[in-house]
Amino acid sequence: MNYAPKGKPNRVVSEGDFIFAAIALDHGHIYGMCNGLTEAGAVLKYVYDPDPEKIKQFVEAFPLVRVASSEQEIMDDPEVNLIAGAAVPSKRCELGLRAMDHGKDYFTDKTPFTTLEQLEQARRKTEATGRKYMVYYSERLHVESAVFAGQLIEQGAIGRVIQITGFGPHRLNAPGRPDWFFEKENYGGILCDIGSHQIEQFLYYASCKDARVMHSKVANYHCKEDYPELEDYGDATLIGDNGATQYFRVDWFTPDGLQTWGDGRIFIVGTEGYIEIRKYIDIARESSSDHLYLVNDKGEKHFSLKGHVGYPFFGELILDCIHRTENAMTQEHAFKAAELCLKAQEMAIRVE
Repeated sequence: MNYAPKGKPNRVVSEGDFIFAAIALDHGHIYGMCNGLTEAGAVLKYVYDPDPEKIKQFVEAFPLVRVASSEQEIMDDPEVNLIAGAAVPSKRCELGLRAMDHGKDYFTDKTPFTTLEQLEQARRKTEATGRKYMVYYSERLHVESAVFAGQLIEQGAIGRVIQITGFGPHRLNAPGRPDWFFEKENYGGILCDIGSHQIEQFLYYASCKDARVMHSKVANYHCKEDYPELEDYGDATLIGDNGATQYFRVDWFTPDGLQTWGDGRIFIVGTEGYIEIRKYIDIARESSSDHLYLVNDKGEKHFSLKGHVGYPFFGELILDCIHRTENAMTQEHAFKAAELCLKAQEMAIRVE
């Protein structure tokens, strides 16, 4: 929940050319979102949250930020180009709608929606206003090995991508989570929430515009008594519109002995090779993150990528907001990933 990578500054604009504000600090991903934007040259002008303790912690991390007296103060400031928010998942859409109604682009933590109705509201609002509703799919956008995998695929290193297998285990850290985290109406379900990372990566790496959810299931194996509304396990199988397939698993079963919060991995099979991404740790060997293994007709390669790739999404997003382009991520891609995770959640078989 507090994953907030820091990279090397790589400014794409001059000081003051792009100004943003942070509203709603319910999830720790807001720190990573703000890190990425400020490293790319954006100016963080305001922060607002009704909880003074959250504000205090945020100001310690970003001491130059101005604490707004209200959300409305930020919305009414014509200098603010973009609102970054990490609200309770069920509240993320309504914040985005307000931001777009005030002429701001919107950048929200995943999952961007908890219902298909919210998704349709956001689609209509982006069409009506021309504003952006971008999503922080951090497990691809803010992981250097995941960024590098996309670059290799674009270069043709493994040919056509035909299958992706993803694993997204997380550490539960209960009871340290906020109450909303355990309430289904507020977090949306495990496939809606952390499953959104996996589906977004599939669409991106396999160059799919759309996909069908063939099968999905969820369970509460371990927390029925303490947290009856929590889903601690989920998986799904998808087929892309170009024939590529995906299987992914997400869960809250990271053991205490692991040095980090989750052993996230992606296996990408192409017609001419394959890639394995070990995002956060290479277990029992070294504690560093961002390892990638590539096998193709040229041989076998291991890349240790921490500090070598950077996070180009944030600079591209800033320039997209300025120039009204779609280089960082298309609006349809952001929405399609959200749509599919909601459908996977909706059709999931409940395993007891």
